[in-house]
Amino acid sequence: MNIKFFKRIYAVGALGLLLAVASCNSSNNFYKAPKVSAFRGGKLPAPPGMVYVPSGTILFKSSLDSGDVGKNISLSAFFIDATEVTNKQYREFVNWVADSIAVTDYLQDDRFFLDLASEDGEGRRINWKQVKRVSPLWRSSDPTIAEQIAPMIEMKGSQRALNPEVVKYRYSYLKTKGNLKNEYVTDTVSVLPTEDIWSRDFPNAQLTSLDANYFGHQSFDYYPVVGVTWHQARAFTDWRGKEMMANLMKNSYLAGYQLTFSLPTEAQWQYAAEGKLDPRDTVSGTRLTIDGQEGKQKLAVNYKQGEGTYSRDGATFTLPVKSYTPNAFGIYNMAGNVSEWTLDAYSPSAVAFVNDLNPVLLYDADEGDADALKRKVVRGGSWKDNGELLNSETRNYSVDYEPHSYIGFRCVMSAFEMPTTQSQTRRY
Repeated sequence: MNIKFFKRIYAVGALGLLLAVASCNSSNNFYKAPKVSAFRGGKLPAPPGMVYVPSGTILFKSSLDSGDVGKNISLSAFFIDATEVTNKQYREFVNWVADSIAVTDYLQDDRFFLDLASEDGEGRRINWKQVKRVSPLWRSSDPTIAEQIAPMIEMKGSQRALNPEVVKYRYSYLKTKGNLKNEYVTDTVSVLPTEDIWSRDFPNAQLTSLDANYFGHQSFDYYPVVGVTWHQARAFTDWRGKEMMANLMKNSYLAGYQLTFSLPTEAQWQYAAEGKLDPRDTVSGTRLTIDGQEGKQKLAVNYKQGEGTYSRDGATFTLPVKSYTPNAFGIYNMAGNVSEWTLDAYSPSAVAFVNDLNPVLLYDADEGDADALKRKVVRGGSWKDNGELLNSETRNYSVDYEPHSYIGFRCVMSAFEMPTTQSQTRRY
């Protein structure tokens, strides 16, 4: 072939290819990608009441480990409640469940529905805007409403109260039982906390005033809810996730993402509790447990300082959830006040079973299973615990059906990582 002709053909072909690529790029930029730049220091704006915890690594130990034994595990970014769930927040959940049941099962009132009545009455959507005008319905002074929802009410002395056998929340989840086949199940949970839990936990103490007022009275609105089982706490996280995604995410940067709510895994809880503080800032050190302002030593964690000594930290029982100082992540009372439910099933040697990335040990026991299979990890220590239980690594447990006056909880929500300065594009 003539060399000049070959060069001409090659040049024309190359030019055509370049023009074709240019044309392709002008219509869709498949092969372009922006340079990586840090996003607000790697922190995402958090949903209301939550803080963003970036990905990180901690030393994770089992109950059998001592010293530095254990293994390093890494956690993806997540959101976590800045405080323990309060009485006010949990009352909103209870009233929502009660309103739902009142409207769908007892009231014959079309104004509380968005849809026209169908033949079977199924599938009608509640008009929450209308319901909230009179919520909670079980406290309504309307005699017609009071008469129709009578099965939802029981009398406690002279006081009207909700019937726990009626006010139940139904939700579905993936049931996990070790090596057995996982399956989606629907669970129905009575949502009312055990209000006389104080006297149940401390039968030889005069605590009837707390029994009568702690959950219901507005003066305790911002105290941590207690008397809630692991199942009730899990039901709350399911409801809160649905409510937040429905009401708060419509105009949010999180709209469109599939994000889930749950109790924190114990690894998430430990990482959030440690807060990437200086190693000296531990519960066994001084700065977290004692605040030396103005030359005075003041306890900065709500716990039992010694036998029969509860009040030196500023409270005999629980405190409002934003007491003391938050840690480096902006999270309050990860040590003391109330211990907290986590998602994990309890095993003394859990570290041996779980992954080193986002570890969790899940086991959903059946009602007839032994209590040993119903144990759930509890973390953080409480107002009635001694100092050794407050350490972020200390593990404890309670069975999933037992409420206590010293166990509360907080929620986590899945998040996604944003580039930090470490991954920012640089010149070579």
